Amino acid sequence: MKSKVIVIIPALNEAETIGSLLKKLKEYATVLVIDDGSIDGTGSAARKHGALVKVHEKNMGYDAALSTGFDLALCEKYKYLVTLDADGQHNPDLIKKFINELESNADLVVGIRAKHQRISESIFSVVSKYLWKINDPLCGIKGYRLESFRNFGKFNKYNSIGTYFTIKAARSGLNIKQIKIEICPRNGVPRFGSGIRANFKILKALIIGIMRAR
Repeated sequence: MKSKVIVIIPALNEAETIGSLLKKLKEYATVLVIDDGSIDGTGSAARKHGALVKVHEKNMGYDAALSTGFDLALCEKYKYLVTLDADGQHNPDLIKKFINELESNADLVVGIRAKHQRISESIFSVVSKYLWKINDPLCGIKGYRLESFRNFGKFNKYNSIGTYFTIKAARSGLNIKQIKIEICPRNGVPRFGSGIRANFKILKALIIGIMRAR
């Protein structure tokens, strides 16, 4: 099973915490860390703990890192892909639940957080639940049956890949499972940033998602 699964972790300056995450993950899957322009030795720390590492020489952003991960996973013929944030919010042991759902024929597995940090995330979730019956499309932990997503277009055409795939999967009638998860305290800066700018980014992603995932 381990040889069929790859976990993609976009990481920016996570050298101090990446090791503890990788120690648990490597028993479930191959782990690929996308070092997105880190300046603290994140890539070296990830290699030391057994992960594969792809380096972006400059910071390209969370979704560009996911794009790189998806492309590499498809080239290497993995069957399942799980995305996980590097900030410590996701318990690595959740991976087993996501893999079990994929093994049970789910095309996409989406985490459901008990609460959201921003008003824009709550708005996004309400709209998503109404339009597509997806409770939490912005949750960073998701599982994918890769074969189901090969024909969904270029991964870099939309700047919120996980959201795009989730909406597209719902509109395409794929088998989607949703799992309630507990969130741990975050280490570091939120990937969407904070304040008005962060809320704008999230609402923009919602609008683009509605327009493009048809």
